[in-house]
Amino acid sequence: MTNKTEADQFRWSFLHPRYWLTWLGLGLTILPSWLPYPVLVRLGSWIGRKLYHRGGKRVDIARVNLDKCFPEKTAREREALLKANFESVGIGLMEVVIAWWWPRSRLEKLVRFKGLEHLDSSQGKLLLIMHFTTIEITGAFIALRHSLDATYREHKNPVFEYMQRKQRLRYDRRSRLLGRRDVRGMLKSLRGGRTVWYSPDQDYGPKQSVFVPFFGVQAATVTGTSRMAKMGRAQVVPMMLTRLPNAEGYELEVFEGWSDFPEGDDHKDAQAVNCFIEAQVRKRPEQYMWLHRRFKTRPEGEAGFY
Repeated sequence: MTNKTEADQFRWSFLHPRYWLTWLGLGLTILPSWLPYPVLVRLGSWIGRKLYHRGGKRVDIARVNLDKCFPEKTAREREALLKANFESVGIGLMEVVIAWWWPRSRLEKLVRFKGLEHLDSSQGKLLLIMHFTTIEITGAFIALRHSLDATYREHKNPVFEYMQRKQRLRYDRRSRLLGRRDVRGMLKSLRGGRTVWYSPDQDYGPKQSVFVPFFGVQAATVTGTSRMAKMGRAQVVPMMLTRLPNAEGYELEVFEGWSDFPEGDDHKDAQAVNCFIEAQVRKRPEQYMWLHRRFKTRPEGEAGFY
């Protein structure tokens, strides 16, 4: 099985002047990668604070999400959490720089691993990943220890698409990147005993979703987790990356696989996924990606939140 596609081939057309700004932007991201990790964390926090103070659509979305999910907190506490969350978003931008440009030797010094033995069996694994602000560097870290196939969002700019595939595949030549709608490719990987990255914690619309609570709010939740596990004859194995305080690095934890999943009831299975994700988010709410419209799809007759 090869991980190379047509998108991975360099073409001379990439050097056309219309792509020069893309190359310049990518090149500029290399410069901060030379900085020490603590400096990158501080720089990311500063960028995040600037994003927070500028306001805008994403800040408003995150504020609504926090209001809905943490009604027990005071308005001041939620606003403080919002500010900390955008600092985390800024750090996440610096983590993209790290994931794309740091050599393996530097990455190895940043992370400690826990529970990798849960990936050892030959059965296919549906690796349940949540949309935390650390999501890009999560992929880089797990690639240091385990080969996996990952779904991702393709980019319309062919130069950026070429580079994001090149940088995301550089730590493991056996890994493959699958289009987010490539269900057939995902099932093939799972049935072949591969590990497949899967993130079900966003609102993908009403199609193939059911409404189940997330932080006590009815949320459109895809049934794909249970369907992929069943059709791929795979085990769901959650994985979580935590950014440690004081620029101490990261802990990547692979949880024990779910032995009683799926149950066969779409609502119960979706609820089990949401309950697990909620429990992880509550441990480190400032690191979750609240700027997505998690509750954009509402039950019939209910007004939108955003």
